[in-house]
Amino acid sequence: MRKASRLFEIIQILRLAKKPMTAAAMAETLEVTVRSIYRDIVALQAMRVPIEGGRGIGYIMRPGFDLPPLMFSIEEMEAIVLSLALLERTGDDELKQAAKRVNQKIAGAVPAPLRQAMEGKALYAWGSSAPAPVGLDLGLVRRAIRDEQKLTLDYRDELGRATERMIRPIALIYYSQTANIVAWCELRQAIRNFRSDRVEHCAAAPSYFKGEGDGLRQLWTSGWTERPAAVS
Repeated sequence: MRKASRLFEIIQILRLAKKPMTAAAMAETLEVTVRSIYRDIVALQAMRVPIEGGRGIGYIMRPGFDLPPLMFSIEEMEAIVLSLALLERTGDDELKQAAKRVNQKIAGAVPAPLRQAMEGKALYAWGSSAPAPVGLDLGLVRRAIRDEQKLTLDYRDELGRATERMIRPIALIYYSQTANIVAWCELRQAIRNFRSDRVEHCAAAPSYFKGEGDGLRQLWTSGWTERPAAVS
């Protein structure tokens, strides 16, 4: 068995295991030596695969590592390259850094011909880039959407009027000039869009809207055929 295939098989064994797996048990399954398994475990850990354990006690994989095998066509790889390049045009610094790490991880895992598609510098996403918002961390907004946590905003509308808002964020829309937060506004009692460049301060609130996110997104999208949500 080739080493690349063996590494993938070890990941699959550990991902599906109900208890720690010893190197001896994996070696028997894969028909290789125990020493080979130890070397493979070290190699996987060096690639940041979350494997824990040691000799004599067995190995486990921390929950959350469940990526499919990286088998892409050239066209699929080009789509990934261009999508990651487009992230450079957003004002979301955290996502831009994540895109660079994704590029590095994929380039280190795919075969040489596909790696050339990533490193050939033949595809570009040019155009104006949105500046990072001054009073708002877009990473905080994305986490609040995932966790269904409310946010407080110090916000100025298009006329410069200042308000304090408590919102339930449900989506982020990235435009070339700015990003819009889509949220249920507790002041207006309606879905509103908040331009990130008009947010003067944003903080996580100590309250949540668990279980409401999907329903609010359905409410938002149901109005698309009529008119978009108003910008506050």
